Amino acid sequence: MTFASMDQFRQLWEESKRGGMPILFNCFNNDYGMGGQTRGETMGYNMLARIGAGVSPTQLHAERVDGYNPLAVIDAMKRKKEILLNGDGPCFLDVVTYRVAGHSPSDSSSYRTKEEIDAWKAIDPVIKFREDLVAAGVGKDEDYENILKETSDVMTKICKLASDAEISPYIDFDKDPAVVERLMFSNEKVAKMDDREPEVLMPKEECPRVIQNAGKERFAFKDGKPVSKLKTFNYRDALFEAIVDKYYEDPTLISYGEDVRDWGGAFAVYRGLTEVLPYSRLFNSPIAESAIVGSAVGYAMSGGRVIVELMYADFIGCAGDEIFNQLAKWQSMSAGILKMPVVLRVSVGSKYGAQHSQDWTSLTAHIPGLKVCFPATPWEAKGLMASALNGTDPVVFFESQRLYDIGEQFHEGGVPKESYEIEIGDTNLVKQGNDITILTIGATLYRAMDAVKELEEKYGISAEVINLHSICPLNYDKILESVKKTGKVVLASDACVRGSFLNDVARNITELAFDYLDAPPVVVGAQNWITPPFEFDKYFFPQKEWILDAINEKIMPLKDYKPTTNCTPVEQLRKAKMGV
Repeated sequence: MTFASMDQFRQLWEESKRGGMPILFNCFNNDYGMGGQTRGETMGYNMLARIGAGVSPTQLHAERVDGYNPLAVIDAMKRKKEILLNGDGPCFLDVVTYRVAGHSPSDSSSYRTKEEIDAWKAIDPVIKFREDLVAAGVGKDEDYENILKETSDVMTKICKLASDAEISPYIDFDKDPAVVERLMFSNEKVAKMDDREPEVLMPKEECPRVIQNAGKERFAFKDGKPVSKLKTFNYRDALFEAIVDKYYEDPTLISYGEDVRDWGGAFAVYRGLTEVLPYSRLFNSPIAESAIVGSAVGYAMSGGRVIVELMYADFIGCAGDEIFNQLAKWQSMSAGILKMPVVLRVSVGSKYGAQHSQDWTSLTAHIPGLKVCFPATPWEAKGLMASALNGTDPVVFFESQRLYDIGEQFHEGGVPKESYEIEIGDTNLVKQGNDITILTIGATLYRAMDAVKELEEKYGISAEVINLHSICPLNYDKILESVKKTGKVVLASDACVRGSFLNDVARNITELAFDYLDAPPVVVGAQNWITPPFEFDKYFFPQKEWILDAINEKIMPLKDYKPTTNCTPVEQLRKAKMGV
């Protein structure tokens, strides 16, 4: 087993102690990375086996083993196996070997001496152990010579087959330039990754939260009046419903993240699952975002389906390599053989300042190989989560903390009780109109609706509102149909306006519907600042007035309108061009 970091090492150790999982950390220590060694200045300890002392009271039963002596390795393995089977694991072996060749073709091994390499070559087990076996009368020298020849012949045959373009054809980009594009996503629907019965603690209909949700109102208004929050089926309920349904269908589904078990997650989406799921299917992780995502990638590669949670979108940076280089790329790099049914849930903060309140949808949308969703309504949340959990592609699933308590305000009939899917890539026509199109992402939908109300009541302007709950992929059909009808479009999200994904959408609208536009598209986003404290939100995130300013200044003058913001969209655009 390999592990990506000390955090992941500790996580697996905790799981081993909690559930008696027989884990052996077997490190083949070849003494070098590229030029840096596995001890000393680059690692902070002299022997790799010493890390056991910092992880476990038993020091992981760690020991250093001569990896050039097969008998020593066998003996160590027998002793560790006994410990593991007695439930006293995990164990750790620091198996000392050596890398004779360079790390890569560009590695000239200039960081070590020829004498060092020759000294290790002299005790190479292929040579030395063979001599010991002959001396002990275990076999004859010609027997081992035959083994070497047979091995050489097999490896030569394998290399020839791998390099033969007829037998092992390479991808031909000249004939099929879009092949990688097709390999990035499987776009498959697989209800369950295994046919065995899901392991649960009680029937779904007996789950207390399922019972509680059954009595809630699935639309935010009743008889023209708002339903109380306690009685409203809200955004987090919608997510829960899609997730619990899949738990009772797919036996491989697991979820983990920080504080997800007993607490139900930081925002209570998982609340109620503790009663119905064993610990092996829903468990807490350490504060180790890279380990959370990295282990999810490994679980998916092994044939499972997983939901993992990062408490804030800002922590995407802590797991950057695992999200951008592992989660996004393994389907394509495996030529479509591997599937990646991983849903990465991340919340977008609303009141926690510079390091916990950023909208990083644009950052993830920039990475090929990731599907990206950001539902703004309970109806969208349930349908998109169901679609993500039925698929076999990696989905980064954004959720705004501003929205967890809201009920469904737009979808006729509210949130259906039965399971349903919303296609990832589709858009949500929230409100029809004739004079201007407003496109939104995330929580800005509700501020846009406030602006729409003022446009209609004060200025007689009919606005059409479309929420882009799917960011990548994105189907432009409904967007273009609307823009061709209205001739005008404003786009709004909480992402910083510089580099916003909506800039791409605006450009594409301009290219695809240029002849229908009466004015250029205008993007309204957050300021190009570090997020300020919560009490200054109105100066940072787009407000109703910002959208009205954009319409008045760039699209169509509003009679007797007086701009009220401290930084209008025109000023934002000027600053963005200057790199401010």
